[in-house]
Amino acid sequence: MATQVESLADRKCAPCREGTPPIKGRQLERLHEQIKDWKVIDDSRLEKEFRFPNFVKALEFVNRVGRLAQEENHHPLIHLTWGRATIELWTHKINGLSENDFILAAKIDRL
Repeated sequence: MATQVESLADRKCAPCREGTPPIKGRQLERLHEQIKDWKVIDDSRLEKEFRFPNFVKALEFVNRVGRLAQEENHHPLIHLTWGRATIELWTHKINGLSENDFILAAKIDRL
């Protein structure tokens, strides 16, 4: 049986329409349960820090995230420094969280 994260990670990001309301309340909680290691910040973005033994490994990870983001057409904010990469996700068009943010978070965790 597939886990909830696997089922989210198996989905594709879909274009978000302007005027779509950001995810809030119980729906946000339900989706967040599927990517527990990610922080929900101000109910409007997701954030997770990834740690690596050196800069090169962190950069390799960031490059994989970049390729994935391009494939999904959903692009995170990425902070890169020695041994760390922090990923922030939110949907700019709606200035909040959409299902795409949770899908991409699950896919990033799979990397």
